[in-house]
Formats: sequence, structure tokens, C-alpha cells
Amino acid sequence: MQSLKGKVVVVTGAGSGIGKAAAAGFAARGASVVLVGRRQEVLTTLVTELRAQGGKAWSCATDITSQQQVAALISFVGNEIGPIDILVNNAGSASNTLNARWIEEAEWQQVQDVNLKAVFLLTQAVLPEMLSRKSGTIITVSSLAALRPNLLGGAAYGAAKAGVRNFMTYLHNTFRNDGIRSTCILPGEVNTPIMDNRANPPQQSVRDNMVQPEDVAEAIMLCACLPARTVIEELVVAPTFQRDISSDLESSRWKNAPPESVAERENHL
Repeated sequence: MQSLKGKVVVVTGAGSGIGKAAAAGFAARGASVVLVGRRQEVLTTLVTELRAQGGKAWSCATDITSQQQVAALISFVGNEIGPIDILVNNAGSASNTLNARWIEEAEWQQVQDVNLKAVFLLTQAVLPEMLSRKSGTIITVSSLAALRPNLLGGAAYGAAKAGVRNFMTYLHNTFRNDGIRSTCILPGEVNTPIMDNRANPPQQSVRDNMVQPEDVAEAIMLCACLPARTVIEELVVAPTFQRDISSDLESSRWKNAPPESVAERENHL
């Protein structure tokens, strides 16, 4: 696999979970990595840790759903570090209400903005420079919810992740002959902080058998480190052991349901 020394990498959602593990992986492999997230204090701490380990790291707190802030981010990286070689779209957000019957429009839109619109904005921002150099890698972390949507991730999350998967396929089909590699990674259940927001948060013993953030980070490294002549178009990363999620699905069905649905829930059970 090719070296990442001298490569400039931007990782979104780098404050925790998969993004944090991916940023550490890039830094360990010699890349100059820019950590992007919402909480500057968290990013600053992580940059300090990576630099203490000999890595080259920077941070930039950004609202990636804002075109203006995305433009400022890309300008900062270009001026302070250099042209972006690898963009990792990892930031994600799920709704609190999972059933399509009851989710509010604003919450639906917020999930679409973080998971889909932000990927579009960031990709559009880095494409001109990548196309001018006929070189660049765009890796987006989608979800198996794009292929197997259900109440566990919720209606809004599954729809957004399916949309971003479609968008990455579009990028691959459109720009592959311009030297742009576009990859979509579809993880199954990953032991990240998002599990705490589940309708029925899994116990630690269950989380231990899930895919871990560093596992997905290794998949990201594989896609980034292959020679430029080779692209992994799509990659599924799933737990080896399949668990019974029937009770989780039932809990998710009624999470944040309106008070008047109590009788319906009792009849359903």
C-alpha cells in the first residue's frame, strides 16, 4: 500500500468514535490530518495527544451544514497546510424519534443536513482542486442502514445514509476518469457514543461484540492507502456475530410517541 507521508487529510466527526480512530490512524501513517467537529475543546485535546505521539495534526471547529463555514475550513487547510488529498466524510447524526409516524419535520431535516447535505457541501468544496490535480480520494462513512433500513436507526437516518451512498456512486461514475477515487463504507452496528441514544441502549457485553471504531478506521486506511490506480467502490464492515434485535426494534417503534398512542402500544404488545 502506498505511503500517506505528505498527504493532507480532512476527517469530519473527528471528536469521537470512528472519526477519532481514523484521525489517529492517518497521523500514525505520516499524514497531515485536520480534525473537524463541533467542539473545539475536544478537538484541541486530541490534536495535542496526536502531536505528542509525533503526528502532524490540526483542528478546525466547523458547522459542516453551513456552506460558508465549509468554505472557510477548506480555505484554512489550503492556506495553512496544503491542498487536500483525502476527504473523510464521517460525521453523522441520528434522530431521537425513530418512527416515521411521529418524527417532526425539523428533526428529519437536521438528520438530512448532517448526514447528506454536509457530504455534498464538503465534496463540492474539495472537488475543484482535486480535479485540477487529477488526484484525490473521497471516503464517506454511510451505514448498513442504507441497505437494510429499520427502526433501529430510524426513518430519517436510513434515508439520509441511502442518499449519501447514492451520491458516492454518482461521484465514482462521474469523476473516476479524472483521477478521483470515491468510496462508500457501510458499517453495521459500531460501538460508538451514538449507542447511548438508542431506545434500548445495548449492554457492554453486547457492545463488545460489535464492530469497534478502530475496525472501521482500519477499513478507511485500506481504502486510502491503496495505489491511486485502485479504488474500493463500496465496503461493508459488519459484526461477525448476529444478535437478536427484536426487543430493540419494539422499543424504537414507540420512542417519543405521543401520549395518545399509549392505548395503541398496549394493544400492539
